[in-house]
Amino acid sequence: MNTIELTPPAEEPVIDHCPNEGEAWEISRGSHGDPFHILGPHPVSGGTAVRVYRPGAEKAAVIDASGKVLAKLDRFGPEGFFSGLVNAMPEGNRYRLRYAHGTVDWEEEDPYRFGYILGDQDLYFFAQGTHYRLYETLGAHPATMDGVAGTRFAVLAPRARRVSVVGNFNSWDGRRHVMRRRHECGIWELFVPNIGRGEVYKFEVLGPGNDLQPLKQDPVGFLQELAPSTASVIDGLVEHDWKDGAFRDHADDWQDREKPISIYEVHLGSWRRGPGNAYLTYDELAEELPTYVKEMGFTHVEFMPVSEHPFYGSWGYQPIGLYAPTSRFGSPEGFARLVDRLHQEGIGVLLDWVPGHFPTDVHGLAHFDGTALYEHPDPRRGFHQDWNTLIYDYGRTEIKNYLVANGLYWLDRFHIDGLRVDAVASMLYLDYSRKHGEWEPNIFGGRENLEAMAFLKEANEKIGSYFPKASTHAEESTAFPNVSRPTYLGGLGFHFKWNMGWMHDTLHFMQEDPIHRRFHYHNMTFGMVYAYSENFILPLSHDEVVYGKGSLLNKMPGDRWQKAANLRAYFGFMWGHPGKKLIFMGGEFAQSNEWRHDYSLDWHLLQYGEHKGMQTLVRDLNHFYRETPALHQLDCDPAGFEWVDAANAQDTVLAFLRKDREGGKVLIVCNFTPVVRENYRLGVPEGGKWVEVMNTDHAEYGGSDVANEEVIAEETPSHGRPFSLKLTLPPLATIMLVPEAEA
Repeated sequence: MNTIELTPPAEEPVIDHCPNEGEAWEISRGSHGDPFHILGPHPVSGGTAVRVYRPGAEKAAVIDASGKVLAKLDRFGPEGFFSGLVNAMPEGNRYRLRYAHGTVDWEEEDPYRFGYILGDQDLYFFAQGTHYRLYETLGAHPATMDGVAGTRFAVLAPRARRVSVVGNFNSWDGRRHVMRRRHECGIWELFVPNIGRGEVYKFEVLGPGNDLQPLKQDPVGFLQELAPSTASVIDGLVEHDWKDGAFRDHADDWQDREKPISIYEVHLGSWRRGPGNAYLTYDELAEELPTYVKEMGFTHVEFMPVSEHPFYGSWGYQPIGLYAPTSRFGSPEGFARLVDRLHQEGIGVLLDWVPGHFPTDVHGLAHFDGTALYEHPDPRRGFHQDWNTLIYDYGRTEIKNYLVANGLYWLDRFHIDGLRVDAVASMLYLDYSRKHGEWEPNIFGGRENLEAMAFLKEANEKIGSYFPKASTHAEESTAFPNVSRPTYLGGLGFHFKWNMGWMHDTLHFMQEDPIHRRFHYHNMTFGMVYAYSENFILPLSHDEVVYGKGSLLNKMPGDRWQKAANLRAYFGFMWGHPGKKLIFMGGEFAQSNEWRHDYSLDWHLLQYGEHKGMQTLVRDLNHFYRETPALHQLDCDPAGFEWVDAANAQDTVLAFLRKDREGGKVLIVCNFTPVVRENYRLGVPEGGKWVEVMNTDHAEYGGSDVANEEVIAEETPSHGRPFSLKLTLPPLATIMLVPEAEA
């Protein structure tokens, strides 16, 4: 719990303890936006005037710490309003209030006797839009002020006429705890005594036109009630005794393009379920997920958004509580324990981050202060037609600061290792999914959203500055240039970009019947034309197994055996191809059904050979990929790749070499037809024995076990190389071979 020194607000002396009666009535009607001007202690001639508003009280008095009555307060104006003079006020205005109603009396602290919460430095950075740790100030923080335990609240609402904190502690009465406006930066603040963790609260906002808004969640709330309830919950910043020091101190820089990166994309609510189809909690997931991911050889998990979201079916991609891990699976501390446990197993944690849009739910950010505050006021820029969501106003200083600080918050408070930014294309283009006349050009007449570009650059720069080992990944589906180039070279500053073109092309090829694949052969080779224009991740994500698209397995043609063989061959091609790897959960064991977010993955399938074999294959691919520099070191450097055979469309065979800096090499050969090809000659750069180190047709993986036992490179030139191998290519399979010295 934080302790804050009391800084009394400056007050202008007045001559009477009774205020203007009209203002007293405004207080009682909830229309007065400056309660500290009226309520609380005020120096007057002869002592200190104390004014309070407490609906339900019939009597009021000021008492000292011992309970001695310092002054009885008189009723004034509206019911519940009291005013009186204290001749000898305790030092620092340390008094309490005693109320009575009938025969019942009680004591309370006066929230209007406490001083400012925000310091001058906070105000300066807020006004400049550079308060990158604003989560330490905004939101609800249990704290102690002037020796009194309570909670300090602060919220941005620059155009509101009044903002109040409401909850069970004040019967949801917006007249009781009206906040102080800090005119310097549009933030409202209040210390509410004697409430703490676990209390629910919202903000009641009176807009600039005296229009009362629906009660609002805290935009910087750290915990929210379980849906369908919508209140924020006082929790404070996460407190966790981290045990991942060794991992963080010695882990490789996650943005290093030469390191192996194999990502397991996870939706926490459906990876596994408990009895009765119940969610697993963060702590239950921490018992199972890290062990599984480590055994499978993945370097990272990537969690689909965990920020709180009102509609579970959005999978987190329509968040309202950007600073709150969803309470569906437990507390923020529980999520921290899950991350910590993954780190202890040597697994990096990436988080889907959604700064592109937010839902229109009235309890959220929409029309927050009675105006378009978080969203752009022009619907041509502020409303997303595809998703019926609102788009942030990236050109507004406070909102850009809010979003950049949120990205830093997850890296800081939860030790996240990197952020995958969702739907970047929708942010970059003003005409994204809009017809002619439905969008407004930028100041240069172009279609690029210059403000969104500036936001993304700033976010990436600040992440690099504050967390130099962290990485950022863009889900960007167009040919926008230099997404994964540094900002000082004119790029957006991401470390990696999802290769959506590779995914679409290769999946299209794999869905074709093998007899027709020769007509689509270029789909498997075209990716190398632009492979080094960005630092790419090859994604087979959740988007490919929902909305009627079917599972990866059922995208494959043929009978049951052929479907599995096709998918094994595809995985072999993917792990051999330049680019980091990502697959969605369930794909690793050939989930049959399309992904359903309301149910567990079909783990029971592992009792069947083709599914267990697929899981074993992905495990082995991951470990071989991580142990073999030629498969990852030069992923983003054309020196690491050579085509051997990219012209045999008729046989639908592909062959290429992957290389590392030290001369290591791997030959990858893919046969995308259900035909065994004997004595298939391929050129290689050196003679001697070559060893087959990976074969997706191995019996252990569910294949037909056609293999190459021993292969000697002959001095027969082929494919522009001085030596060649005569191989047996198994049907619908990928094989990998290395020189014997490297085996």
